[in-house]
Amino acid sequence: MKIAHFSDPHAGMKCPDWTAWFDKRWVGLFNYRFRRCFQHDLEELKNAVDYIIDNKFDLVVCTGDLTTTGQKHEFELVKTYLQKLRDSNIPIIYTPGNHDCYVKRKSCVAAVNEMVEYLSKGDYKFSDMPFVRQYGELDFLVLNCSYPSNLLCSWGFLKKKDSEFIEKFCQEPKKRPIVLVNHYPIIEDHPILRLRHSLLGQKKVKKLLEDGVIDLSLCGHVHKQYSKCNNEGRGEYCSGSVTKNGIMTEINYDEETKKFDFKIIDLKNEGKLLCQH
Repeated sequence: MKIAHFSDPHAGMKCPDWTAWFDKRWVGLFNYRFRRCFQHDLEELKNAVDYIIDNKFDLVVCTGDLTTTGQKHEFELVKTYLQKLRDSNIPIIYTPGNHDCYVKRKSCVAAVNEMVEYLSKGDYKFSDMPFVRQYGELDFLVLNCSYPSNLLCSWGFLKKKDSEFIEKFCQEPKKRPIVLVNHYPIIEDHPILRLRHSLLGQKKVKKLLEDGVIDLSLCGHVHKQYSKCNNEGRGEYCSGSVTKNGIMTEINYDEETKKFDFKIIDLKNEGKLLCQH
């Protein structure tokens, strides 16, 4: 099974909604205007879509932060880059990031809900998370931990009921390897230093991952790619930001060997292999 994994495009643009200057969106807009717009190139997202379609992937996983401030016009912008992929026959798993769930404003909440249904072609809704879907030889446990937070923080929350859902599923006899899809890293190397950016409430799920009950965690949020996987490809993997780094990841699962392997694809260099784990 061949899986494409990309994350954190951070599509942004000038805001036509004057109310954005009275909530957290002004922080994101300021950040975009003076930093992110110089770091993120949406053409790399287009290159990722072309590579995925040309190389006939079985599944696409996007671990969030499609937008900068979660506004409708940003989702509409990123749709123009993803439409070709969405209109293909390749299924897409999309779980929102903290920038997609930036504020509680009704229009923004509606926009991210619409995006989830758009990319899944109506297969699931935002409100369905967490849920389990089988694709190929794997079970994918799709989780949302992104909720609006205060001005200074971008932390996530694994709610008790969602943790209990995961624990209950993992107590059942295991039929297939389990892949957890979520925006936030489950394993945090520097929980104190990164407190403002961490996932809260993940302790029990982290143990399931460390014990091998959950085979693989796919995440974003951290813009630098990293792998915390063993020689069988089990552990946690972050693809980094597709538009900042110009990379995506090709994940192959071999049914015979029961192993995952990861190939970092250099989108800036015509989709060539950059590195392999």
